[in-house]
Amino acid sequence: MSGLSIQGVTKQFADFKAVDEVSLSVPHGTFVCLLGPSGCGKTTLLRMIAGLEEPTAGAVMLDGDDITSVPTHKRNFGMVFQSLALFPHLSVGDNVSYALRIRGASRQEQKSRAEELLKLVHLPGFADRAVSKLSGGQRQRVAIARALALSPKLFLLDEPMSALDAKLRESMQVELRQLQQRLGITTIVVTHDQREAMTMADLVVVMDRGRIRQAAAPVDIYRKPADAFVADFIGSTNLLPVERDSAGRAAVLGTAIPGLTLPEGASKAFVSIRPEDVQLGPPQPGTIPGTVTFVRDLGGTIETFVEASGTKIVAVTTPRDRGEFAEGNAVGITLPPEACVVVKA
Repeated sequence: MSGLSIQGVTKQFADFKAVDEVSLSVPHGTFVCLLGPSGCGKTTLLRMIAGLEEPTAGAVMLDGDDITSVPTHKRNFGMVFQSLALFPHLSVGDNVSYALRIRGASRQEQKSRAEELLKLVHLPGFADRAVSKLSGGQRQRVAIARALALSPKLFLLDEPMSALDAKLRESMQVELRQLQQRLGITTIVVTHDQREAMTMADLVVVMDRGRIRQAAAPVDIYRKPADAFVADFIGSTNLLPVERDSAGRAAVLGTAIPGLTLPEGASKAFVSIRPEDVQLGPPQPGTIPGTVTFVRDLGGTIETFVEASGTKIVAVTTPRDRGEFAEGNAVGITLPPEACVVVKA
């Protein structure tokens, strides 16, 4: 099989399983984000792909070859660490060409490659500059250029943008994605930032407690979450209990939702519906009765918080579509069945 294949990989530390029988296939040229809360195993999985950790069980395959026991320096992978790990005593150009120097490349080859890569990451003319004179975003670009110096088969990044401020981080996300698309290199990024994953990835891999909960395209992760954990972790959602009523219909908070169905044999589950899909209007038969508890105007969007049978529901609208709802108003809540996803706990 071409590309990267992770087959039943487990990593055990004493009595703790950091990664638990993970399997994943990554085709050539795919941008993957390993996403999950702290301690879910995403960095340990990346380190096993890189060869920095040896799996307790399972195999890491690349283009059909088992590379599980291949040393890190022989895998020809580029890696950017969370700390960036630039050499402060070397110039920008020497940082970028460091791996080429270790490989015995000529000084001219080192200089030419460094200039080529610095131009690629929008830092032309920076080769002679000291690392200490760079901004955070510029250091990020230098670290990326250095990791690409040997034309790696795989590009691995461990939360490389976590130290950047929000505006610069979003700019770098777009730049990194565009760079990856130009080069066509298989890229795997570890992140805990859902927005970062949704911005950059072809494939989002959501992890929890050492296991993969769902691996899919960003739009499918958002619109078709596999379970309550994924629905709640990715973006904002309303997770509401759904039960079968006395007439056998699927009901949310005591109100039957036409067109909504429960899985075969299930008497209850959860329904996930994104705030932008919740509709508010006057109370009327067939809607879920609720009371507005808070309205937050964020400029571009309006968030309306409603309490229904002791459960909080959030609706999001644009200023143009906002209703005249104020704190204390009684409302009727409509959950369009096509926007509802029934998920297991």
